[in-house]
Amino acid sequence: MAEHRHLTVLTTTDSEEKAKALAAGAVEARIAACAQISAPVTSVYRWEGATQTEQEWQILFKTTTARYEDLETYIKEAHDYDTPEIIATPIVAGSGAYLAWLEEETRPAG
Repeated sequence: MAEHRHLTVLTTTDSEEKAKALAAGAVEARIAACAQISAPVTSVYRWEGATQTEQEWQILFKTTTARYEDLETYIKEAHDYDTPEIIATPIVAGSGAYLAWLEEETRPAG
């Protein structure tokens, strides 16, 4: 199987303001080149033995596999959920120019 160098990483939160803050923090830290916020979505899930239905805002980060661990750590530390959703999906194909931009924007500063 080919090694994938680029990822999309999904998380959710319970307000637009929190979604914007998570997105901006990741982009400013250069652990994501871009973050898109979609909302509201309705999430139905089991938590602590009960079925819950809540409105949430999805954040889809674009990053590299090299920066994934930093992004995961950031989400866990900045998020107010006990167990935030963090799902990474490999980008198997994409525009060469876009993927080059993604790599450039996620290079650590310095």
